[in-house]
Amino acid sequence: MAAVGAAALMIGAAANAAETLTGALVKTYSGNPTIMAQRAQLRSLDESVAAARAAGRPQLSGTAGINQDLMQTGGGAGRNISAGVDVSYPLFNGGRVRNSIRAADERVLAGRASLKATEGDIFTEAVGAYMDVIRDRSIVTLNQNQVRVLQTNLQASRDRFEVGDLTRTDVAQSEARLALAQSALATAEGRLSGSEENYRRVIGELPDELTPPPPLPALPATPDEAVDIALANNSDLVSIAAQARAAGRDVSVARADRLPTVSANGTADAANYLGTADRQFAVGAPDTILQGGLGVSARIPIYQGGLVGARVRQAQALQSQLLERGVETERLVVANTRAAFSSYQAAVEAIESNQIAVNANTLALEGTRAEQTVGTRNVLDVLNAEQELLNSQVLLVTARRDAYVAGFALLNAMGKAEAEDINLDGGTLYDPLDHYKRTRKRSSDWSDDPAPAPVSTRTVAGTSPSPIAGPSNSPVTPPSN
Repeated sequence: MAAVGAAALMIGAAANAAETLTGALVKTYSGNPTIMAQRAQLRSLDESVAAARAAGRPQLSGTAGINQDLMQTGGGAGRNISAGVDVSYPLFNGGRVRNSIRAADERVLAGRASLKATEGDIFTEAVGAYMDVIRDRSIVTLNQNQVRVLQTNLQASRDRFEVGDLTRTDVAQSEARLALAQSALATAEGRLSGSEENYRRVIGELPDELTPPPPLPALPATPDEAVDIALANNSDLVSIAAQARAAGRDVSVARADRLPTVSANGTADAANYLGTADRQFAVGAPDTILQGGLGVSARIPIYQGGLVGARVRQAQALQSQLLERGVETERLVVANTRAAFSSYQAAVEAIESNQIAVNANTLALEGTRAEQTVGTRNVLDVLNAEQELLNSQVLLVTARRDAYVAGFALLNAMGKAEAEDINLDGGTLYDPLDHYKRTRKRSSDWSDDPAPAPVSTRTVAGTSPSPIAGPSNSPVTPPSN
């Protein structure tokens, strides 16, 4: 098999009444709550860039007050109304703002990679749910057919028993095998119900008729080739690397507390003494006094009790933690890739073997039935042949499901099962850059977004709002001291 280039799942059009894997993945992409929550998490990381930038912008505040003197030695009591404006602008902060912005940007990159990884994981889960329903519906159909065949066999055995051609033992064997088949059918139907509910949990609605999945794109020929692709493309590795770089910036931010800070400051104050200036000051003093000034101030840290050193060492420890987690993630990616490759290869080989078994058991059943008619085989031989055929058919269906799911899991481990890699024809893909560009330079303190509400697909009948969509109206008991 050729090396994977762009792993695109080319899924053809299907019958209007049936659901395709593309349609299921589109619904997952647009309505799965895990993906929606990860997008919201990324938007919160976008806002951290704006928050970091705010520390390098001017700060403006106002003050206002009304005062009444109740006692004053050497003069009369007075009153005044005052108002003031203070403005400051950071001129130098040791690189704290610059490194904070870069750390926030790195965390945004990590968040984007985490979103891609989440998409791949959820798509893999959706493919598994889709294939589980196909597998379990096929197994139910096989078991239903087996029950019908055994019912016919039992009726034939009873008829032949009535004419003395078979014994009561033959009838009992047919009855027992039918009861076992009915039990297996009930178990298969229960498993199918669970698979359909899992499909609804992941994709957002119960499955209709499902079409067979399209062929997977070309997969690597060797596990080493798959690992090389995974190490170059896996989004979990991209995310942890960006987090480690952000932690390195955090160390620089902590070190900035050792350096001086310089700020430009301006003040403007006004006070009106409401006709009491003569009593408080000299006769003829004006009732309104205006003051203003500009200046530059510097704060030079000399000794802070070891606080800065502790914060730097703490940031370095967190950076070390992320570097170790990077190695852990790399190990996990390699292990998952090799395991998925092995599972896929094993399932492909199982398909070939089980197909041979189905063909052989089909011929064996036909021969056993023919030999029973001439008396060289008994009822039990026919029942066993029918069961062997059913078992091999179930194993074949299961192997086909396992091969497809393992192949898609291999694509995911290699970083080739994300939204950009799959031919989703349900509309425009979510672009995280839109929100980032819109928010990274926001400078208004009054710029809110609309109140959040769930956008993922609910699976509860009715149109009432989600119980977690808004604040609770129940009284809250404050915590005791």
